[in-house]
Amino acid sequence: MNRIVKTAGIIGVSSTLLFSIAACSSAASSGSSAAAAKPTIAFVMGAEADPFFKAMKVGADAETAAKGATLVWQGDPSVYSPATQIPIVDQVLAQKPSCLVLIPTDPAALQASVTKATAAKIPVVNVDTHVNDLNNVISFITGDNSDGGSKAADAMATAIGYQSGTKYQVVVGLTSETATTNVARLDGFKKQLAAKYPGIDVVDVAYSQSQPAVANSNVSNWLTKYPNLSGIFAIDGTNATGAASALQAKGLTGKVALIGYDAYQANVDLIGKGVFTALIAQNPAEEAKEAVDTCMKYLDSKSATGITKNVTLPNIVLTKDTSAADLKKYTYVQ
Repeated sequence: MNRIVKTAGIIGVSSTLLFSIAACSSAASSGSSAAAAKPTIAFVMGAEADPFFKAMKVGADAETAAKGATLVWQGDPSVYSPATQIPIVDQVLAQKPSCLVLIPTDPAALQASVTKATAAKIPVVNVDTHVNDLNNVISFITGDNSDGGSKAADAMATAIGYQSGTKYQVVVGLTSETATTNVARLDGFKKQLAAKYPGIDVVDVAYSQSQPAVANSNVSNWLTKYPNLSGIFAIDGTNATGAASALQAKGLTGKVALIGYDAYQANVDLIGKGVFTALIAQNPAEEAKEAVDTCMKYLDSKSATGITKNVTLPNIVLTKDTSAADLKKYTYVQ
């Protein structure tokens, strides 16, 4: 009788253990499924070292965490070029992310990357810059670049004390000849000059590939080539950084007007020192937030219905008259 009881006890314990193991296995499987279902949102930008993209990452980190998604952040460490960006996009697509947020360095060269993503059924959002054909892009989110160029022209005219009938020479530093942000800002700048300040001539442009040292060299060359130079429009943050360094090194602070783009902390600090007359600030963290939200909305509904195709965020002009609170508010966080 005792033997029967003991055997029954052993059977009971074994059953309990088997049940526990099965339960654990089921829980592990459930947890694995939950992890597998967690969406991955991949951002591929031009140059990771650019403070604009660092500020964008702050927004992407916060929103993916809030939405329960995983963030993949990839880009060349410092060079803004389709030649360096395309292989990175290919590597990211091979990981099969749930959604691709692409910041194309060239509208034509990166078009094939959108085609590849679409063929792999990976939805694509463009942020900051865009490809030429947006038919397969569910949304394009950017700042108002043409307006930013127009505001830069107004700031330039104010800085040089523009008077009708007088001629002025200005130059423009860009990162890329084809990046859609640069193209739109230059177009807005030139159109506003032609409409309101015809005496201001853009006598030269040069490109830096997002390298402040190259921008510095470009400005140094201009200062020699154009001894009567009135102003510089640095069309993005890295050009602004390089231009500011060159002017300070030459002792030309306040003598050559400098209008910059992007509210890098170091450049915002130089407004009060008279190096910059004005900076045009964007909102990279908000652009990233909008992109993550768009991806999540698409993934939830499997449709672009209800998603805004083009989202344009306003620019803010920062000057010495801007309040300390607003300077802090619009300075890019990293």
